[in-house]
Amino acid sequence: MAGHSKWANIKHRKARQDASRGKVWTKVIREITVAAKDGPDPNDNPRLRLALEKANAANMPKDTIKRAIEKGSGTGETGQLEEIVFEGYGPGGVAILVETMTDNRNRTVSDVRHAFSKFGGNLGTDGSVSYLFKKLGLIHINKEFSEEKLMELVIESGAIDITNEEDFFEVITEPNDFNKIIDIFKQNDIKYLNAELTLRAETLVCLDNEMSEKVLNIMEFMDDLDDVQEVHTNAEFPDSFEAKD
Repeated sequence: MAGHSKWANIKHRKARQDASRGKVWTKVIREITVAAKDGPDPNDNPRLRLALEKANAANMPKDTIKRAIEKGSGTGETGQLEEIVFEGYGPGGVAILVETMTDNRNRTVSDVRHAFSKFGGNLGTDGSVSYLFKKLGLIHINKEFSEEKLMELVIESGAIDITNEEDFFEVITEPNDFNKIIDIFKQNDIKYLNAELTLRAETLVCLDNEMSEKVLNIMEFMDDLDDVQEVHTNAEFPDSFEAKD
């Protein structure tokens, strides 16, 4: 698990860097806009509720949040954002799944195809790798909290597991239990660094350090594309692998 979670650790550090460049706002605004299509009330819309929590964590202005909700729910300026998932293979034959939100399908297809080609991968067809991934809830907790107390809450709340990662404790939940467990943590004054519904590979491909560097390069390049929301892989990086800053 530790090797597979290296990408989570790298994304966590990248998020801190991206916050200073405004890139987090761009991604969260798109997420709010798309989530609001299912209704503007976060009490009845779990996806919107999660997006709003990300917006608050990123210190996004309330007016910006309001406009994104209105745009998505159809009560404000209209705009067509489309969700597209791309599937393909990277160096070493690892599976890569890319979640995007875009107002220009042709641009996004071109950008993602170029990214795969640039780093020795290839864009696949629908269903070529998605079956390898399972949807899960992930909650990252600061290590200032007691692992023993967290373990007790995890057991009581019905979460799947808790792991001790490099920069945080990672709590894994079933998607349907995600919001309930978030609320339990809040009730116990446990603040989380990040919480998301995401995809995680059930079968991993073990890589050596050289191949890990190649896979990380395509993952980071893909993650930096304007229309990309999330990038997933079934690559397992060795514990000895250190990403270059």
